[in-house]
Amino acid sequence: MLDLGIEKMALIGVVALIVIGPEKLPRVARTVGTLLGKAQRYVNDVKAEVNRSMELDELRKMKSTVEDAARDVEQSIHSEANSIEKSFREIDDNTALSEVAPVFPEYKHPRKNWRLKQGATPRWYKSRNGVRTKALSGAARVARFRPHKIN
Repeated sequence: MLDLGIEKMALIGVVALIVIGPEKLPRVARTVGTLLGKAQRYVNDVKAEVNRSMELDELRKMKSTVEDAARDVEQSIHSEANSIEKSFREIDDNTALSEVAPVFPEYKHPRKNWRLKQGATPRWYKSRNGVRTKALSGAARVARFRPHKIN
């Protein structure tokens, strides 16, 4: 804001001491400090508002350019689609593809039954190696792992 050197500050302090007096000088200095703080906050708010408005203008310009580009792309896509459609119509008129019915493969049932699950491991191998083939209930699991009583 203001460029005040040490000499100027000392001169202002001496003049204020003479004019105001030593009793009122702290109160006046406090008031001047608060007023300077309010002025700085006001200047910062104005700067922030100006920056926001500039950014908003830039965003509006960017939005308009993006919308224009999107419209151009949409128009080019529509023109290409129309040209492709016309070429297909010409091909369709020249050849008799519209008379041929589409051929779909016949559905064949896979003959699977999801309820019948057969494991690849034989039962004799599972029984010999202790692989569980059935789920245990909670009570059976507790009974299985309960320590044996020694009499």
